[in-house]
Amino acid sequence: MKANSNSLFVDLHCADCHIHPLPPKTLSAFLGGRGFNVAYLYKKLAAKTHPFGDGNILLFSCGLLTGSSAPAASRLHVNALSPLTGILGSSNIGGYAGAWLRSCGIQSIVVKGRSVRPVLLYVDEEKGRLIDASPYWGLDSFRTQEKIEADFRDQKIKILTIGPAGENLVRFACIMSQRDHAAGRTGMGAVMGSKKLKAIVIAKGKKKPFSSSAETREAVTSYVKKIRKSAEYETFSKYGSSGYVKWADDMGIVGTRNYATSRFEFIDKIDARRLDSNVVRRSGCFHCPVQCKADLFLSSADTVERKATRPEFEPMLNLGAKCGLDNLETIVRLDNLCSRLGLDSTSAASAVAFAMKLFEEEILSIEDAGGLSLNWGNGEAMEKLLRLIALGEGLGGILGQGVRRAAIQIGKGSDRHAAHVKGLETTAYHPGAIFGTALGYAISSRGGDYNNIYASLEYTWDKKKAEKAFGSQESVSIQSTSGKGQLIRRAVLVNIALDSLGICKVPALSLLGRFDLQDEADLASAIVGTPISADDLFQTADRIATLERLFNLRHSIQEDDHRLPPLFYASVDSRLTPDKLDTMVQDFYRAMEWDPFGSPNKRKVEEAIESLSGLSG
Repeated sequence: MKANSNSLFVDLHCADCHIHPLPPKTLSAFLGGRGFNVAYLYKKLAAKTHPFGDGNILLFSCGLLTGSSAPAASRLHVNALSPLTGILGSSNIGGYAGAWLRSCGIQSIVVKGRSVRPVLLYVDEEKGRLIDASPYWGLDSFRTQEKIEADFRDQKIKILTIGPAGENLVRFACIMSQRDHAAGRTGMGAVMGSKKLKAIVIAKGKKKPFSSSAETREAVTSYVKKIRKSAEYETFSKYGSSGYVKWADDMGIVGTRNYATSRFEFIDKIDARRLDSNVVRRSGCFHCPVQCKADLFLSSADTVERKATRPEFEPMLNLGAKCGLDNLETIVRLDNLCSRLGLDSTSAASAVAFAMKLFEEEILSIEDAGGLSLNWGNGEAMEKLLRLIALGEGLGGILGQGVRRAAIQIGKGSDRHAAHVKGLETTAYHPGAIFGTALGYAISSRGGDYNNIYASLEYTWDKKKAEKAFGSQESVSIQSTSGKGQLIRRAVLVNIALDSLGICKVPALSLLGRFDLQDEADLASAIVGTPISADDLFQTADRIATLERLFNLRHSIQEDDHRLPPLFYASVDSRLTPDKLDTMVQDFYRAMEWDPFGSPNKRKVEEAIESLSGLSG
């Protein structure tokens, strides 16, 4: 497999940057992105490494196709040992940063050590170098980008940066690019902050990862046509993922008021389609035909930030229904505030909802909350609490450790209300109402999360197709346990493959929705110039899944790591029980050829370890 691909190795302790070619054997074994990162971490990161210590390794890797002519191949994957969960930290970001990194001939950045002073990493076609970032330290993520752009005004650059949350080591701090692209989950911004790495500045280069051909152009055209002909293309292009807020409530799967129920009585008030009149510009990621993002103008006189970006599906529901907030503009403002502060909006909203539930239960008093009245839907209090979280002050300093740690510190039975799996705050869907999501939360390699599994086939495939693929028509019945192990295995492997190719999941899974990787294999074959079959992609993804599991088994996973918190079973709308979840988990382990405790079999382990032989650096 031939590609114009190098790795940039950065030692912050020694202030050293050097470039090495990425071995073709490594590309063949792991593709890139998530695959390369996991393989490197498994081979290089020792057990008992502290997430904020010098020994943690932070990786930014383009997928195999990122920056190529492939549609929607913009993704950059970020991994390290997570300070939030203690296991695999994993996040993914779109926009233009990944494509521009690839234009410099760089597929992966490997960051080791820790600087004694704030630095930014500058990358161009020639090299990487470290620059004093003291002038930017303390600035929010928006202001940081504005100042860097002014200081580098003669160059075309894209920036990855942290905000105050990352600097203050909030365990769910994110990494931002532009105003609406985030590597949100598992605290990768906090790892960046612990290393005193304020930002990565990428100067646009002229290198191309692969040469073009008539076959390439034909494959690209074919993939684009399929996306544009898909049933949901117009909806996604116009409203983005936030256009499905009302749909989720109609399905009865929305985690409302810290998952007390699965419907929100004010859902019509926070339907993001109502923002369409506020849209002033539509935008999206590099080479994406969907362009699902949008800039907004908010006309309310009391809105300080009138220019904003439209929230995605997750923050709409997490800051809205999960916190009982029914004001659409306030949700927009709070989502943009999270981006500005460098907070993962999902974990931040979950932490706020957790605090609101404790306030309702009188576990937290108004004095405990620093004078804030944490009633459901109090947008003003939510804003103040988010700022406290980013600064690490008062109750915010406790919540910024994540709800698992916060519950231990607060005590008084508050752990009963902490919605997380493996320490990662769960996303918008209520697992008690949608069982594939419940299983996905339980077995996800990064903790309680939907987007790492993205099992949209559970509610988009028909029963005939499901029976053929998974042996059960009921696998696509959202409150049935039948066939869920095979269904979620398919989703896991497809997601790993896409994250390693660098292709966005919106067109591949929400729009095309085939979950067979055939379209992606055809596209990759034409662009790379080497035959790649769907089976090849599945086998590669399975190998990566094995390494993710082995990594987590090395780094403090407990025997009950697949369990869900009791609050999900206690909800009035929940149809899930611990026994039903255990049944699905065991079905998944069997489908993956893992033992009843979730350990991969000897053959899979040997194959995965053997594949690491080509890694260097």
